[in-house]
Amino acid sequence: MSCLLPQKIIFFVLCIMSVMQISGGEFPEPQWCIADEQTPDGVLQQALDWACGPGGADCAMIQPKESCYLPNNVKSHASYAFNIYWQKFKNKGGSCYFSGAAMVTDLNPSKSLK
Repeated sequence: MSCLLPQKIIFFVLCIMSVMQISGGEFPEPQWCIADEQTPDGVLQQALDWACGPGGADCAMIQPKESCYLPNNVKSHASYAFNIYWQKFKNKGGSCYFSGAAMVTDLNPSKSLK
């Protein structure tokens, strides 16, 4: 058992070092993909439909009676779908563009919900 503890510590240290190496020595800041405030609802709706359809985002939580349904507006639902899509696919070439309807932010959008 005493041999396992040093091995676990070494493994943990190597994991931390690899994360730091990937991120340039610092832990990456969390980012979110959200709907751009300037984008008209019609454009947001088209991008939302794509993200939840062909885009492959899991939009179950923004359906009626689900926990992320409220606030019930296109901007909020689009932000949710855009972020779900981007978090799932950003490391596989997915972008947070959505025909100019979205943008990346360092500010947690859930903190601004009332």
